[in-house]
Amino acid sequence: MIRTILTYPNPELKKKSVPITVINDSVRELIRDMAETMYDAPGVGLAAPQIGVHQRVIVIDISGKDEPPDLIVAINPVIVHAEGEAYEEEGCLSVPKYAANVRRHARVIVKALDPDGAEKTWKADDLLAIAFQHEIDHLDGILFVDHLSVLKRELFQRKARKAAEEGR
Repeated sequence: MIRTILTYPNPELKKKSVPITVINDSVRELIRDMAETMYDAPGVGLAAPQIGVHQRVIVIDISGKDEPPDLIVAINPVIVHAEGEAYEEEGCLSVPKYAANVRRHARVIVKALDPDGAEKTWKADDLLAIAFQHEIDHLDGILFVDHLSVLKRELFQRKARKAAEEGR
């Protein structure tokens, strides 16, 4: 089922998510809904808080349009190692029509559980490393715009307020 993606400045996006303690049918249904919602949007990643569910689960698929889907599901993901520096443009399904360059680690190692409860490890670089960091931030109530300089963040907030006023 395609879920509604919450958008900035919805306060639900700032809440921290809780770890998943039992992987059951409702968690697997959440994962299916998240994947369907992400592909429909379309996006390369989605975290549960973006659809109003405050559990630590993310889905990512960085495959291109001409490639078969390659869905990554990470339950309770943790970055166990990070190195290097990347400064790339990011966007977000919860921050529509806005993109900005964000400083991240260039390479990360992420450990998480898969939908069967098995521990998985991903060594990621480039877009996948950025996607992991971006989606894990959502689990902690952090949006990519929170990484911007104070000036850029204020400009973004002013633009978002103006767009919201014009939308009335």
